[in-house]
Amino acid sequence: MKPAGESVRMEEKMSEENSEEVRLLEAQIERLQAEVTALQHQQQDNHKDITFHLRGQMQDAMSYMCGQRQGGGKEMVLSRLKEKVEELEEDLKRQTQMNGISVDSCITKTLQSSGSELAQQLCVSGHCSKLVFQVEFQLSEVKEGQRSERTITDLNVVMDASDLHNFSSFLSGVEESKDLLLFFRTLRTFSDRCDDRFRTFQHFQEKYPSVVCLPGGCRSEVMTLNHPELPGCVLVVHWSVEVSKEGGVTPKIDLVTKIPERALQLFPSQPLVGAAEAFQSLLRILGPEAAIESVIMAVSL
Repeated sequence: MKPAGESVRMEEKMSEENSEEVRLLEAQIERLQAEVTALQHQQQDNHKDITFHLRGQMQDAMSYMCGQRQGGGKEMVLSRLKEKVEELEEDLKRQTQMNGISVDSCITKTLQSSGSELAQQLCVSGHCSKLVFQVEFQLSEVKEGQRSERTITDLNVVMDASDLHNFSSFLSGVEESKDLLLFFRTLRTFSDRCDDRFRTFQHFQEKYPSVVCLPGGCRSEVMTLNHPELPGCVLVVHWSVEVSKEGGVTPKIDLVTKIPERALQLFPSQPLVGAAEAFQSLLRILGPEAAIESVIMAVSL
């Protein structure tokens, strides 16, 4: 049997340990309550972001869906919502047809929201023809009376760089200047010029299959021309799309001859030696498609 004094000390020690454990649990509960409160505020801010720019029927419908029920009945509100969504889808379709850029997703996160200041982090993903892009940036808005000023910071553009080496320096400049309008305008022009090349290469491959070869496919920069009876003699059409740092888009088409050294020694005066210069003259006079077809027909003879 333990002495009474020792039992008392053990009980006091256990009581202190229990008190410490209770304090730790209370502190943890307070932290969890603070997190819950912060998440509730963020949810309220997100609802405000959704309904901020909505007016009329769309605002009534969204208010109903968010729990702010109004008169008129559920069926009427849902009908208005469906009608407005269809109108927005038609408007988005028209905008896509006009600018050629399709937005696949847009994720918005509110970083700061007060009476006069709003800061949001946006991530926009989409495509322009076959070019896929993802744009991440922070949008800050400051209101002064009836006026508001918006500023873009921390711009980051992600694209498939495997076949966009001519686009990389332009992207670096856009990220420095934070010029989103310049990016989308140049992206559309660059995509159109790449589509022009694709259609031209595909057309000639289908029309002259025995002469035209596309080693990298229809979307590559290279098309080779060779006559079946002249092995080793190859003409290479290199069609690149150059993009300056300022957003200027310029197609560049060159003709390169690959002729065995032995053939050049036997026929030093043959016209293939000056084919590159002659091709540039044809480009200036006839344009890309007619100039390339003229070379293809000459090789086919």
